[in-house]
Amino acid sequence: MAWGWRLPAADFIISLMWVWSGVLNKFLVHRILGYGAHEFNGEIIRYAVSILNMFFFAFMGKITDGGAYNPLFLLSAAICGDFSDFLFTIGARIPAQVVGSVYGVRLILRMFPGIGSGPHLSVDIAKGALTEGLLTFAIVIVSLWLARKVKDSFFMKTWISSLSKLTLHILGSDLTGGCMNPASVIGWAFANGEHITKQHLIVYWLAPIEATVAAVWVFRILARPEKLKPEKLN
Repeated sequence: MAWGWRLPAADFIISLMWVWSGVLNKFLVHRILGYGAHEFNGEIIRYAVSILNMFFFAFMGKITDGGAYNPLFLLSAAICGDFSDFLFTIGARIPAQVVGSVYGVRLILRMFPGIGSGPHLSVDIAKGALTEGLLTFAIVIVSLWLARKVKDSFFMKTWISSLSKLTLHILGSDLTGGCMNPASVIGWAFANGEHITKQHLIVYWLAPIEATVAAVWVFRILARPEKLKPEKLN
């Protein structure tokens, strides 16, 4: 079917663009505007650009009828859908996101050598997994709630989602990077040869996936949500 290749293609392109957007944001703040790391004015500008960036990608998801850059949101929607949607998500869409992120980082490092190395785990694996798990659990709950309660207001849904993601990212940034996105992390991990390490697999894949499943299960019990479509979650 036509949508069978369009969505993975959109996921690939959007995921590639997503890893680029984070680097370009830092490039703008630190190299063009000249602010130092953790300088207050620079951080405010970076956070403001991040919110605008998330609005842009939410719009990209809308015009592509569901294209996304985060496997966790696809997974949570797929669990709420039927089995064919689940297989399509696992077999085509998430791999497309991973490949898009890997190629995005490759292009970044080719054009800007040494510009970054991706998220850094500054605690042990257990604490890192707990951190990413809790952050993921929170953002998936928020996304499921928005998909049900604020689904008709693009601006309000994106505004709440963006602030939630940014807040959770800040809370976890000093510990794990506050990623909540396995696809973008694996792009940098692959470039550094760390994509099959225990640290990467447990902290940035296993823990977030388990947290996503737990969040869907808890949300179903507490809210009894209607059947969700994958394009409703971003």
